[in-house]
Amino acid sequence: MTVSTASTPIQGKVRTRFAPSPTGFIHLGNIRSALYPWAFARANGGDFILRIEDTDLERSTQAAVDVILESMQWLGMTPDEGPYYQMQRMDRYKQVLQTLKDKGLVYPCYMSVQELDALRERQMAAKQKPRYDGTWRPEPGKTLPSIPEGVQPVLRFKTPQTGSVVWEDKVKGRVEVRNEELDDLVIARPDGTPTYNFCVVVDDIDMGITHVIRGDDHVNNTPRQIHIFEALGHQPPVFAHLPTVLNEQGEKLSKRHGAKAVTQYRDEGYLADAMINYLARLGWSHGDDEIFTREQFLQWFDLDHLGSSAARFDEAKLRWVNAQHIKMTDDQKLAELVAPRLQARGIDAAALQDGRLADIAALFKDRCDTLEVLADWALPFYAPAPAINQEDYAKHVTPEIRPALHALADALEALPAWTAPEISQAFKQVLKAQGLKMPQLAMPARVLTMGVAHTPSVDAVFALLGQKKVVQLLKTA
Repeated sequence: MTVSTASTPIQGKVRTRFAPSPTGFIHLGNIRSALYPWAFARANGGDFILRIEDTDLERSTQAAVDVILESMQWLGMTPDEGPYYQMQRMDRYKQVLQTLKDKGLVYPCYMSVQELDALRERQMAAKQKPRYDGTWRPEPGKTLPSIPEGVQPVLRFKTPQTGSVVWEDKVKGRVEVRNEELDDLVIARPDGTPTYNFCVVVDDIDMGITHVIRGDDHVNNTPRQIHIFEALGHQPPVFAHLPTVLNEQGEKLSKRHGAKAVTQYRDEGYLADAMINYLARLGWSHGDDEIFTREQFLQWFDLDHLGSSAARFDEAKLRWVNAQHIKMTDDQKLAELVAPRLQARGIDAAALQDGRLADIAALFKDRCDTLEVLADWALPFYAPAPAINQEDYAKHVTPEIRPALHALADALEALPAWTAPEISQAFKQVLKAQGLKMPQLAMPARVLTMGVAHTPSVDAVFALLGQKKVVQLLKTA
């Protein structure tokens, strides 16, 4: 028997799915497996379905489900349908399981776990591939063992024993697995609950999934799932198995190896569009384009440019991508994103309504690689006084420069109009009178007002800080 998913093109509307297991927090490797099916559905006017595979009752938690939903909401990867929960579909699985029973495609297996372990040990000792040997598989003329008393059997699927399973993977190309390498899959546990590979197929059939885009850790499941599709009389979907995402040490990205929850990147000040951009490039490319918008990505995305090699996560590169997106972001939008971060630093919400925050964002965004850094720059504009870098203070706010700083405070206090050009003119007057160069005065002035010696143009910074505040802080020298 040979099965090929490439023999008949998928017809009709594209329907993709993301089907995470809520057994731990969702990290960037997981969310990339959601990004591509979401993008493919959007690029083709299709539907994107979210399905929670929560049949592992011991490890699945509602907290993990909540983080999945929260992460996808933040990234703007809104499903068209779902979330569906597998545990709520058990009656449907059992109904389809009965169909396979009626067709004679499953059989009860009474081999105990101990017997199965002993069988595997014997096979490995003989340097054979460990696999179920078909002891309880009914065959014409075969006498089955006596049914042991008090043992609840598992149900196994009768895997074809000749031929091959073949599919054209959109990442891996042609994949062929000989059926003789596969044993008979357990598709229902002793208590009657169906197993993962069976539930997945029933879900994909019922939800009309046309393309399954997932991690290549599922490749070994694919031939088994194709068999079940065929047994149920359905054409398998198109498969695309994505290479693993590695961490910076070359290990598979995982919680054990230092991966962070997707929501942590949100909390650290990364932009959703920057995350989309960065994750898209972890396994897909559009020529040499490094920086692109969400709209461009969804316009360009296809399965033909998915990479076949493992991608390596690089946090420094992610920060660089985020910095580019901060520069690209509208100033008013940045103000809206930074405002909650300033409130978290103790700034009253009413104070942030004075109209300055967008201009502050415009002035500092070229220096920022996260929203947290931008909030740090914005904080002195709203706090009573800056947190001063003591090293900068000792270096620049010297006894020799204090008279000039007091003179600058007087000149600025006397200005009839508080604008950047007027502030610049006041600096020039004091510099000339004191016989100083601009850095000698501007750096200590920055330290006193912003807490650090290096900022954008001091006249632009002062214009946004406000006349009363600047004068008051300069007089503290």
